Amino acid sequence: MALQGDVKKSVIGKYQLHGKDSGSPEVQIALLTERINLLTKHFQVHKKDFASRRGLLKLVGRRRKLLDYLKKNRLDKYRELIKELNIRK
Repeated sequence: MALQGDVKKSVIGKYQLHGKDSGSPEVQIALLTERINLLTKHFQVHKKDFASRRGLLKLVGRRRKLLDYLKKNRLDKYRELIKELNIRK
């Protein structure tokens, strides 16, 4: 399940570091969080969709790696981001 264009643009606009930034760890983590939230809503209805559940676990793993990178390099941004996105850690 991909994000719609307007949702994606708004998330990028909120978390980008400069005007043309679309690949910084903050933006990637925010986009992955939006997709993860979308999929968790999907699983409340479709409990037996195991193929998509595997994709969800891969997204969570990718987000975890990006969060670890951010924690190691920019701790203040890491703390700010997990607070804004309500990611428990």
